[in-house]
Amino acid sequence: MPTIAVDKAELFKELGKEFTTEEFDELCFEFGIELDEDTSQSKRPIVDGVEEPPQLKIEIPANRYDMLCFEGIALNLNVFLGRTSLPDFRVVAPPNGELQEIHVKEETMRIRPLVSGAVLRNIKFTQARYDSFIALQDKLHQNLARQRTLVSIGTHDLDTIKGPFTYEALPPEEIEFVPLNQEKKMNAKELMTFYEKDKHLGRYLHIIRDSPVYPVIYDSNRIVLSLPPIINGDHSKITLDTKNIFIEVTATDKTKVEIVIRILIAMFSRYCDEPFTVEPVKIISPHNHESRETPDMTPREMQAEISYLNDVCGLDLSPQEICDLLKRMCYHATPSKSSPAHLDVSVPVTRADVLHQADIMEDVAIAYGFNRLPRFYPNKTAAVAAPLMINKLADIVRLEAAMAGWTEVMPLVLCSHDENFAWLNRKDDGSTAVRLQNPKTAEYQIVRTSLLPGLLKTIRENKKHSVPIKVFEVADVTFKDLSLERKARNERHFAAAWYAKTSGFEVVHGLLDRVMLMLKSAFITREAAITGDETMKKFGYWIEELDDSTYLPGHAAAVHINLEGKDQVIGSLGILHPTVMQRYELPFPVSTLELNLEYFL
Repeated sequence: MPTIAVDKAELFKELGKEFTTEEFDELCFEFGIELDEDTSQSKRPIVDGVEEPPQLKIEIPANRYDMLCFEGIALNLNVFLGRTSLPDFRVVAPPNGELQEIHVKEETMRIRPLVSGAVLRNIKFTQARYDSFIALQDKLHQNLARQRTLVSIGTHDLDTIKGPFTYEALPPEEIEFVPLNQEKKMNAKELMTFYEKDKHLGRYLHIIRDSPVYPVIYDSNRIVLSLPPIINGDHSKITLDTKNIFIEVTATDKTKVEIVIRILIAMFSRYCDEPFTVEPVKIISPHNHESRETPDMTPREMQAEISYLNDVCGLDLSPQEICDLLKRMCYHATPSKSSPAHLDVSVPVTRADVLHQADIMEDVAIAYGFNRLPRFYPNKTAAVAAPLMINKLADIVRLEAAMAGWTEVMPLVLCSHDENFAWLNRKDDGSTAVRLQNPKTAEYQIVRTSLLPGLLKTIRENKKHSVPIKVFEVADVTFKDLSLERKARNERHFAAAWYAKTSGFEVVHGLLDRVMLMLKSAFITREAAITGDETMKKFGYWIEELDDSTYLPGHAAAVHINLEGKDQVIGSLGILHPTVMQRYELPFPVSTLELNLEYFL
């Protein structure tokens, strides 16, 4: 979550009350944010010989873009405390009625096709307001705009430029201007070289660097305003003396471009001579047959079911009580005239995170107070949480193996084709393993069909440790299955490996006996399985000699159980063949066990 640092004294002045650290921490908790640090009690840095004033560092949820600055935090907390209501954001045309225009050229479709704009008139900046204005842009770039790949913001002193403006896409050699805070004019290609080692701007160059054309915004005198998403021109940079700000936002995402400009306007239009007003900009895009005015500050209208809001929160509030709670969270809500069971809710432009009535329900719970919500068992629920049976079974096996002194390992589920087949002396019939279509390396070509490769690689990487090494794993393997929708199925397996100077076959056999005993399956002989009573047949298991090239001849066995009257092989154990150990670079003998746990469900 992003952490926002705000001046402690200024925020408390804005909230109209001095809070102790504990009181403000409690307020943050009630609202759903978190006080990370109060620097009052710690040593603060010295800037120009003056100690930095105390700050509050507040963690903001990633979805609350409207609280990424001092202004947003102060506004939301004041509304939550009932000291004010959400302002009415208004779009007001200039007195002469002539809007600033941005003409979009068709070439921009090749790189960054979307643009929006707005004008803040007669704004009053202080150093703190200016710093907050720049910091909000940076926070939006990092979070919502995904490092400027989706959206980038340009802000300009309108009194230094002249409209109408054009948004174009040109070859980099044709774009020449003086970048922000520089003195030398350079073209866009030279600019890329100039900033490639800059620790701030260098990480954005890749967004457009390899494109044959770069996006650029000109005024009517062909003065470059910005080269989005990299840098603005120095000619139109804003300062503390700037009175009129022209905002342009370019993007590749239609939804996010409007969210960004609305939040920027909502936070800083408060400093205009006529607070909470913005002058629109006309976007003219002939190739899209489109002409529109931005920004649109009209709240979104939604409906929420009263019963849903009450049921999920465990409350029994009247419609008006819910409306009063929503008012504390910056909504305007009224009982619906068309449907008594619903509320008509106006979602402000600052709340881009509200997508469903579930989001409204969450805000009702916050305004009511999470600590005050009654404890109750929900009447309407899809299911009660419970572990899957296969997971419970796997935990039983995992616990028994661990208590027997074996160490659990968790290798990767991907392996090379050779590790899964050739190195185990097994052949691939082409219908067993799931292959990756474009593996990045030869080490990760298929999804494993056995747990043995992972265990053997683990032993190989740890063979310098003292022996014996006893490891096990309980996890899924995957097989092709064309009868299923996804053409593959998972099986939960248990496998163990013993590595020592002696083969340890009897140790692995002992682990098998213990695990099977905990799975309510007793060891029986082959004859008992055939001629014994029904109880013995049903719950017993036995082993038979196995001819498998993975194991040393005459030193391997298959594990059998009687399942619904049928003899089923559920696994195998044995001493690995010397060639297998050679391929895995293991000098001492290894005995292994692998079982399919699916048969015990």
